[in-house]
Amino acid sequence: MRLFSAAIAGLLAASAVGAAPVPGTVDQLWRLDCGTVHVNQLNAFSDTQSYTGQTRDLASSCYLIRDGKAYMLWDTGLPATAKDQPNDPAKPMSPTLRKTIVEQLAQLGVKPEQIGLIGISHHHFDHIGQAADFPKAKLVIGAGDLAIIRKNEAAAKALAPWMGEGAKVEAVEGDKDLFGDGSVTMISLPGHTPGHHGLLVRLPKTGAVLLSGDVAHFHENLDSGGVPPFNSDRADSLAAMDRFRKLAGSLKAVAIIQHDPRDVALLPAFPQGAE
Repeated sequence: MRLFSAAIAGLLAASAVGAAPVPGTVDQLWRLDCGTVHVNQLNAFSDTQSYTGQTRDLASSCYLIRDGKAYMLWDTGLPATAKDQPNDPAKPMSPTLRKTIVEQLAQLGVKPEQIGLIGISHHHFDHIGQAADFPKAKLVIGAGDLAIIRKNEAAAKALAPWMGEGAKVEAVEGDKDLFGDGSVTMISLPGHTPGHHGLLVRLPKTGAVLLSGDVAHFHENLDSGGVPPFNSDRADSLAAMDRFRKLAGSLKAVAIIQHDPRDVALLPAFPQGAE
């Protein structure tokens, strides 16, 4: 009886200080507001001209992951120069930003130097815009996209801290288990760009969360196999959409199309985080 009582007391004491970490998961995932892209000509996202006359606002979302005292960012949104920019209806796409990542991290008490890892889904400007605010972090990105960045002046400037000799950058081929325990995995989904990746995050309560990168920009495109004309490979794009759908189904994951506000809203509103 004394042993039983001691065991119960131990469990109660453990619960008082918080549950023990669940193996193969990270502690928390926050959705960050990294801008909005006003799409004034939606056919910019259809090589079959499926959206003539339509407009849409796309979220530019990025994500903060906490594993113990370690922090990771997934994508870094629009550049700070887009802050408070008005919509320009004359442009096919018009980006704007309300709050920077650094400003949002401050609400959580997280300093830029605490970000140890940045994962980038692909090289487009609305995913790399604020990366340079975290120069001490290691950068991980698809090898095909890193090769493009090194030849592109604007992209190389946005990622300047990782362009020099000996910089902390890793070119990822295929899937990549980032933490070595299956809790955070870059998922190879080429087609939008040659080295495009999504991200699989496992949480103790929410379960699997599958972040799309730009495998699709909104549900109507994912559901119909719609391909933007600026994708690097049409066949690869369709295969990536198929993998994304099937992987989400197999894992019973919360699947987030990162540019679709309806999906982003499936995660708790900032500053709350999914656990």
